[in-house]
Amino acid sequence: MPSKKPLSILVFAMLAAGCGGPGADSRIPTAEPAGETSRDIGDYVVHFNALSSDQISPEVAQAYNIVRSKNRALLNVSVVRESDGQSVPATVDVKTVNLTGQLKNVSMRRIDEQDAVYYIGETPVAHRETLVFDINVTPEGASTPTELRFKREFYTDQ
Repeated sequence: MPSKKPLSILVFAMLAAGCGGPGADSRIPTAEPAGETSRDIGDYVVHFNALSSDQISPEVAQAYNIVRSKNRALLNVSVVRESDGQSVPATVDVKTVNLTGQLKNVSMRRIDEQDAVYYIGETPVAHRETLVFDINVTPEGASTPTELRFKREFYTDQ
């Protein structure tokens, strides 16, 4: 069984994947600002991101059993306690639809790694498809869920 990479590698890969850089294909449309990637919900901060799973390195994908493909969106959610910066377990439920209202199944799975807990899920996407992610997060010990919503457009063709 391959050793798991630290959470920081997965998170960094997800955040850096959207950046162009030398050799970036000029045929790919200019990216719009990503919008928010975290939300303060009182005693906690929820971090979230979605990107095409082919932007994850093969090593990280293998370590976390992620299917790498231009046609798959990867959602990552984590919850951090503000008082001490510690990752905390949470109940994370996701409902995802595209702009035509088609429901996209995203089954989240929990990843426990050293002192970090986070949740990932995948779903198929088409070229220029925009997904709206509705996330309900209830940190362990909290009594009520917090609803978060964000959207991302995915580019699968070059």
